[in-house]
Amino acid sequence: MKYYIIAGEASGDLHGSNLIKALKDQDKNADIQCWGGDLMQKAGGILVKHYKELAFMGFLEVVLNLNAIFKNIKFCKKNIATFQPDAIIFIDYSGFNLRIAKWAKKHNFRTNYYISPQIWASREGRIEKIKATIDHMYVILPFEKEFYETKHNFPVNFVGHPLLDAISNRPVLNEATFRSSNNIDSKKPIIALLPGSRKQEVQKMLSLMLSLTSDFSEYEFIIAGAPSLDKEFYATFLKDANVNFIQNKTYDLLSISTAALVTSGTATLETALFKVPQVVCYKANWISYQIAKRIITLEYISLVNLIMQKEVVKELIQDDFTKQNLKKELTSILDGEARAKQLAHYDELITKLGGSGASAIAASLIIENTKNN
Repeated sequence: MKYYIIAGEASGDLHGSNLIKALKDQDKNADIQCWGGDLMQKAGGILVKHYKELAFMGFLEVVLNLNAIFKNIKFCKKNIATFQPDAIIFIDYSGFNLRIAKWAKKHNFRTNYYISPQIWASREGRIEKIKATIDHMYVILPFEKEFYETKHNFPVNFVGHPLLDAISNRPVLNEATFRSSNNIDSKKPIIALLPGSRKQEVQKMLSLMLSLTSDFSEYEFIIAGAPSLDKEFYATFLKDANVNFIQNKTYDLLSISTAALVTSGTATLETALFKVPQVVCYKANWISYQIAKRIITLEYISLVNLIMQKEVVKELIQDDFTKQNLKKELTSILDGEARAKQLAHYDELITKLGGSGASAIAASLIIENTKNN
């Protein structure tokens, strides 16, 4: 069968790549075209558009890039019409994907949503668009099934979280070799810096994170470079900072880190699954933040706290994201009670996420639903 997959961010590229592998494993004749990234292409998808061309963060940034967004929407519709897939699979990226889904439904394409839009966080009214345009939904967070089925009478499949597979299936890392090959001090414990995957995020977050290096000289700070950004982009931050830089090896870095400073997003959950105590940080453009503050109804912003429904990791948001607060919270998780408590909560978190095999389960359901419709 023919599948058309649309992901618009680095995390979607990761989950999309594992879904492609599962689809190809279960459907030997799978013909897959995709919007995504290097991982999806490597997994066997024919890459139509790279997410680097799509990543606009925040309300103001979206408004400033509306022309490019509308051009991408027009191109996507034309490309789908030419390819004529048996199934379209949307991965998160709701602003774009729900527009395509509306058009796709009108043109009788089968629509699947893998990794739900976060309508439980804001603009819950989008449920009506989902009901009208999505044939099948596959959710990865345990509370989403109740949200959709109980609150909104929209049946969904909870398949478990694909990060469990992505992390557990990794080869064992030789720490000594990794340190040596990346010029990391052989003895110093590591504090990982995950400042985000978009330029706007990194520009807002990284300088303040780096301001702590002199206060924790007994640790080695290492920036996890995002695959969506070129090393040259980080040059300004690295120029005067006493910090190491490693790109496209975030999981390897987390597997040997003592603590982490993490920009809110999927990375907060990834860090937790590697059992690395963390401080979650977020700062947006002032206008974007003011708008978001008025429409987002959640008590927390990190996936860790949302899934656990309590504060497991400290969140420093907007005006609370200061050097003084960051230093205080980092100190607290390097040793002692706060560190032990966070690690214990991580064990509970992993249990809540369900078992492994999310990608294979989702692929099986997509194939079955496509054949039966």
